[in-house]
Amino acid sequence: MVLIIRERATLEQVELMLQTLRVYIKVAVDIERGILAGGGEKHAFCEAALLEDGSRQRDIWGADWTPFNQSIAYESIINIRPSQNNRSMLIQDPAIRERVKQIAQELIGGYEPEIR
Repeated sequence: MVLIIRERATLEQVELMLQTLRVYIKVAVDIERGILAGGGEKHAFCEAALLEDGSRQRDIWGADWTPFNQSIAYESIINIRPSQNNRSMLIQDPAIRERVKQIAQELIGGYEPEIR
């Protein structure tokens, strides 16, 4: 289940996004609008939800959020963008990584979901 999160998520929303992969949440973060889409099997599903919601592709970056230790990994196929000087699955620009982390922490961070 992919949810678009515009303001601080509830614990229920975080648990819903965890249903697919259980231990982490695939997210796509719009660094301009300060929102994210999370959940589902692929970052591309999250990216598609944001695009449908009006985000611009160049503003969307993929990452994985692990709520159990509050960590983030900046690796996704949707991050490969030679036109934006990102030739890797890893977000290479430290400023973009920091913005993605900031938005994820603000919107879905701080929760300790139950393991099911």
